[in-house]
Amino acid sequence: MINRRQILAGTAGIVAGAALGGRFGMGPAFAQGAAPTFTPEAGASLRLLRWVPFVPAEEEAFLANTKKFTDATGVQVRVDKESWEDVRPKAAVAANVGSGPDMVMSWFDDPQQYPDKLVDVTDLGTSIGAANGGWYPGLESYARRGDSFIALPLCAIGNAVVYRDSHMKAAGFQEFPKDTAGFLELCKALKAKGTPAGFPHGKAVGDGNNYAHWLLWSHGGRMVDENGTVTINSPETLESVKYAMELYKTFIPGTESWQDVNNNRAFLAGQVSLTANGVSVYYAALKDPAMKEIADDMRSVNLPIGPVGQSVELHQASTISIFKHTKFPEAAKAYLQFLYQPDNMNAWIQGASAYCCQPLKAYESNPVWTSNPIHAAYAKASASLRPNGYAGPLGAASAGVMADYVLVDMYAEAVTGQSSPEDAIKNAERRANRYYRV
Repeated sequence: MINRRQILAGTAGIVAGAALGGRFGMGPAFAQGAAPTFTPEAGASLRLLRWVPFVPAEEEAFLANTKKFTDATGVQVRVDKESWEDVRPKAAVAANVGSGPDMVMSWFDDPQQYPDKLVDVTDLGTSIGAANGGWYPGLESYARRGDSFIALPLCAIGNAVVYRDSHMKAAGFQEFPKDTAGFLELCKALKAKGTPAGFPHGKAVGDGNNYAHWLLWSHGGRMVDENGTVTINSPETLESVKYAMELYKTFIPGTESWQDVNNNRAFLAGQVSLTANGVSVYYAALKDPAMKEIADDMRSVNLPIGPVGQSVELHQASTISIFKHTKFPEAAKAYLQFLYQPDNMNAWIQGASAYCCQPLKAYESNPVWTSNPIHAAYAKASASLRPNGYAGPLGAASAGVMADYVLVDMYAEAVTGQSSPEDAIKNAERRANRYYRV
């Protein structure tokens, strides 16, 4: 949490700079003069569209930084919140209609769907990265279009397995399995004990995509190759689908309709003993005295390693970008620059309580990562994430395939029996080829 002293200390230098003319650079971190400077337009006001927070303290820290910016510049910033599923279509409408919010906190490679509708922020992306140890490559790829930044990497929301330790041991396992074969056996044993697992096969922006991509990549499958040629119809993909079908048999009924709120609700209600989620599920249990037993019994671990032999995970990625239709681009750039000030970024990461993993390497040492053992599985999310467009280039095609839930639907069709594994893969191949224009 952020206290008043932290806010005042972080604000003092900025207010002093504003008093000298309202021009914004990055302060001490840019002592060598590499930072661009922005002067907010007269009468400027801004509107940001962001996703609904799952950790209240994250939003509190974000709004505290926003208030500091307004206090320093006089620029009012209105922050609108939408559900995770609704941010994508609302942002796309704003981009294509040319009106609405000035800025948006997007998911994955959404900015790649309308790059010509976004303000070039290469000056910010280059200078902020150079001053703070560099961006993590996976996150950076979401924000870049060729040599240009069309957005700024904001965070990775780590995805890890959360489970009830006592239930795992009651099922006959003293340690959490490290590979997919052992993981399947654990899930079978949990179901036999009446404490099943559950992973979303519904159109969940975060958890559904994270799970589906892990299933594919852990078995060596991929949507496209390095040239962007669709390669989803492969023996590796078929093995991943068959594995998903076996796991699904151990799940609580109804996971084919789960969205991002359902798996943590089921876990906190005691309906499942194992799922994958952000660290928010732990803090939801911790703040409710009635759930103390669950919080005390909860553990986190990274997803098991499959036949591919290495850890391969998607993780929820978010960027922040400026629409070209904004009337106040200088104010918007000044605001983004302010959010990435070291004091402000560290305060936000701390407030998020391990929910948001930093986009810049300089913040790896934030004490939040060692403040609680349950944070450990989330600490390397930004460093370890693999972009959803792997192994091809990110762009409109990869963004479209993700937004259309092609991979998520492939597994859902197969596990629920709507299609045979082979037909589900062929359907995914056909849909993906529409985006990759084959």
